[in-house]
Amino acid sequence: MRVHHLSCGTFTPPLTGTIVCHVLLCETDDGLVLVDTGLGLGDYADPRRMGPARHLLKVASTPAASAVLQLQAMGFDATDVVHVVVTHLDFDHIGGLSDFPAATVHTTADEHAAAVTAPDALDRRRYRPAQWAHGPAWQLHGGRGDTWMAGLTGHEVLPGITLVPMPGHSRGHAAVAVDAGERGLVVHAGDAVFDAASYADTTPSGQPLQPMRKLRAFEQAVGRDRAAIARNHHTLRQLNATDGVTVVPAHDPRIFDDVAGSA
Repeated sequence: MRVHHLSCGTFTPPLTGTIVCHVLLCETDDGLVLVDTGLGLGDYADPRRMGPARHLLKVASTPAASAVLQLQAMGFDATDVVHVVVTHLDFDHIGGLSDFPAATVHTTADEHAAAVTAPDALDRRRYRPAQWAHGPAWQLHGGRGDTWMAGLTGHEVLPGITLVPMPGHSRGHAAVAVDAGERGLVVHAGDAVFDAASYADTTPSGQPLQPMRKLRAFEQAVGRDRAAIARNHHTLRQLNATDGVTVVPAHDPRIFDDVAGSA
């Protein structure tokens, strides 16, 4: 399938510098599939939907960056999006769900429980129910799934698209692996890693990566399980070193800039 890389939201927090919301748009035989949505039109129209974190993150007001408007500029319609596969349910990853109300939304059962049906005290402060108040059609994937690759398991939610449980940042976080045909396997790591230098020495095109210490500190501050986060970094390094596999994190602008023109 053809895979496009979109940035659907920009933050300019003073502590970390500019970060992006990396989204994948997949053209499949059955319609369009998004991996995450980034921020949506509803977030820009009513920033309170994003919660108090928007003040810390310094969200740039750029409605044109929303997935739905970028798709329209590419000649698509919102109704062409038939599925959205999310890494997790934090506000900067699902704000655009309401722009695609007819799409089926895939997530892990653990993440849905954390955000929607059984949040604990930390989760209630974390997630923003206004972003799913439109009542999306959820499709939940429970347990670890089937044997996948590199010792991991996953759920093949759609042909060529696998949801790979990778908790740590949140209770039910997952990576999403997309078979891009001749371009290999693209693994959207979501927030399983923030700084690409945590799993790679270079960008996909071979540019050296230096550690972003402040971004790593932010990752630790907002994650649920630091030990699991460290394990995920190790796993992603192994995956990224596999021939034909490209790992992309949600927020590192260096990786987005490197791959954005590779569709």
